[in-house]
Amino acid sequence: MDSLGAENTQLGFELFRKLSKTNNGNIFFSPVGISTAVGMLLLGSQGTTSTQLQKMLCSEKDTSSRIKTEEKEMGRHTEKAEEIHQQFQKLQGDLGNPSDDFELKIANRLFGEKTYLFLQKYLDYVEKYFHASLEPVDFLNATDESRKKINSWVESQTNEKVKDLFSDGSLSSSTKLVVVNIVYFKGQWDREFKKEDTTEEEFWLSKSLSKPVPMMTQCQPFSFTSLEDLPAKILGIPYKNNDLSMFVLLPDDIDGLEKIIDDISPEKLVEWTQPGRMEQRTVHVHLPRFRVEDSYDLEAALGTSQAPRERRAQNSEHPSGSGLHAQKFLHKSFMVVTEDGTEAGAGTGVGFAVTPAPGYEKFLCNHPFLFFIRHSDSDSVLFFGRFSSP
Repeated sequence: MDSLGAENTQLGFELFRKLSKTNNGNIFFSPVGISTAVGMLLLGSQGTTSTQLQKMLCSEKDTSSRIKTEEKEMGRHTEKAEEIHQQFQKLQGDLGNPSDDFELKIANRLFGEKTYLFLQKYLDYVEKYFHASLEPVDFLNATDESRKKINSWVESQTNEKVKDLFSDGSLSSSTKLVVVNIVYFKGQWDREFKKEDTTEEEFWLSKSLSKPVPMMTQCQPFSFTSLEDLPAKILGIPYKNNDLSMFVLLPDDIDGLEKIIDDISPEKLVEWTQPGRMEQRTVHVHLPRFRVEDSYDLEAALGTSQAPRERRAQNSEHPSGSGLHAQKFLHKSFMVVTEDGTEAGAGTGVGFAVTPAPGYEKFLCNHPFLFFIRHSDSDSVLFFGRFSSP
């Protein structure tokens, strides 16, 4: 298996492709958050369901050999699954290192029906690999109160930015376990945009439709590359201490994103944004001040709705107990980009060209673009999105 960071990028981009087929507007989610939730589900799964979950986290070549192993050993975790969990354990440590330059939090919690008997083995695994404890709740007799309790925990962990993760009626008295992950980030730019330089400019949704936006500007050295095989360029904007950066992929044309999206792959995205590939160039950046917030039911998008909802007799090898299946797979995310920096949480123009003045590149984000925030040490994509509608 490749690094978990690369697999997070893979999962994030494949999910983006699926969401973009039915959504023309902004898209925003946390690949790390989703993969962590999948990892916790994987600990409590077996057989075909386990195989399907592992497909989300691993490349096809790894999965094909794993399927054969699992067919022989139903109910047992393979060595590859163990490797996945160990990498998640390391990721929790990497992202949990305190810093004075930014706030980055990843937290996990299990909410379990208080009358349901969970195997201690499963609870020990989740605590070991994901630092997640089990909080007993009364889904059976107090479903809505339990839902509100879960939502309150999510709010408290995301500085009250992600609210109502589970909407009214999304859980039921048959719910036995809710697995929750949050990712929260707040950081300042390494070089802040001056508020007095922000002016109103047009953002082009298409060649014939635009909306005014507050456009932040600055001219500084940035990591920059103009792609050779696609009509687009990429800019890296670091946060303080350079542990995290936002990368923006900007097509050359106003309607260029939809034209090149099928030519972008996770592997290319990783290759294009490697330090050796990008150059330090003086760039005049125009970046909208923007806010994105969205929620998704990921069952269909990730394929968990296709997973067999097996109900077996109690099996001592099945860490979570018998008959558990994913009832809901929800994801909610929030992000604000301002002159100071970024706060994020998870749970177009006319046909003219601007010729840059000698000595610097022009990076004018006045039409749809892709962006993602990546943690340098773990190479993990914390947040991924498309901004196409102010």
